[in-house]
Amino acid sequence: MPPPELPPLPALTRAEGELIDRYLDAVDLLGRINPARPGDTYRGLRAAQALIRTAAELRDALALMHQRGETELHAPTLERALRVLDGERRTARVTLPTRSDS
Repeated sequence: MPPPELPPLPALTRAEGELIDRYLDAVDLLGRINPARPGDTYRGLRAAQALIRTAAELRDALALMHQRGETELHAPTLERALRVLDGERRTARVTLPTRSDS
């Protein structure tokens, strides 16, 4: 049985697509750095180093949107795109894990 088909991405401008991609890249890196999650310091160091480049790319995506006159973020559309791209799972890695009372 094939896996269920994902809903289609909403229509985005190229700049909005770049914003979403760079945002999720940054979230993934922050999830790797999260000190409340298991891992080693080298992995966190490498993610922190990559975060610098990703933050600049995120800034550039937002600057391009602003230069093109895209001054408003259409949150409902961007939220749908984030959900289709597994944003809920990816952003959950940035937060504190649920407390285990063991």
